Order: sequence, then structure tokens, then C-alpha cells
Amino acid sequence: MNTADQYLKAIYLIQEMEDGPAATGTLADMLDVSPASANEMIGKLEARELADHEKYNGVRLTDEGIARARDAIQTYCIIERFLANVLDVEEFRAEARDLEAVIDDTVAERLDTIVDRNPNCPDCFDAETDACRELGIECERPAD
Repeated sequence: MNTADQYLKAIYLIQEMEDGPAATGTLADMLDVSPASANEMIGKLEARELADHEKYNGVRLTDEGIARARDAIQTYCIIERFLANVLDVEEFRAEARDLEAVIDDTVAERLDTIVDRNPNCPDCFDAETDACRELGIECERPAD
């Protein structure tokens, strides 16, 4: 997964939580980047026809952007489940966020064979707790 996919994932989750476009400030906060960095990536996503941005209204993903975002969420769930359920990593969320940018599709597919992913993935992801519902452990909402 690359940085663009991380943005697509974040935009998708914000759209789902807010039932509307993702505000640039909310996106920047979620990804812990500056609003200028978020705007720059939104422009790149627009140029690749993965997102549509309306000034003062926010950003929405195109159909292709949604498909890529759902793939990114699925990969993130696989990483989380591997870290939490197989390796028993206590800080699995932080580790998963660090790893999602460097795990490619081949590695994700191989990890997937170990974690026995639910066929409902990525709908298993809960944006409020920032965790896959299939983790098999109790998750609290992450601290801001």
C-alpha cells in the first residue's frame, strides 16, 4: 500500500463516518499531516480521477477511488489481525499504521492465508475504533 492508498482509505472512512464529503482538515488530522500536505495529495488523487474535490465542501472518492480504498482497508485489516492475533503485538494499531505503507499486495496475500480473513472484509472494519471487528479482542476507540 502506498501513501495515495492511505489517503484513499482515510477519505473513505471519513465519508462513511460523516455520511458526506471528507473535509480537508479532518483528513489532515486523521493522517497527522498538515492541511497543505492533504490538499497536495487531494490534487494528485483528482488528477488520477480517484477523487473529486470541491473547495469548501470537501473531497469525495470516485467509484475507482472507492474500490482502491476498500482494497487498502482490507490490507490494513489483514495487517492488524496478523499483528494482534498471530504475533500478539500489544500496540497493533500503531504498528499496522506504520506497516501499511510498506506492505505490498504479495505480502498481504500471504499474511491473509495465515489470518483466515472473513469474507465480509473490508466491511468488517470499524472506523470508530480504527480496528477490524474480526480481531477477536476487545477494542476501544483510540486516544487522540
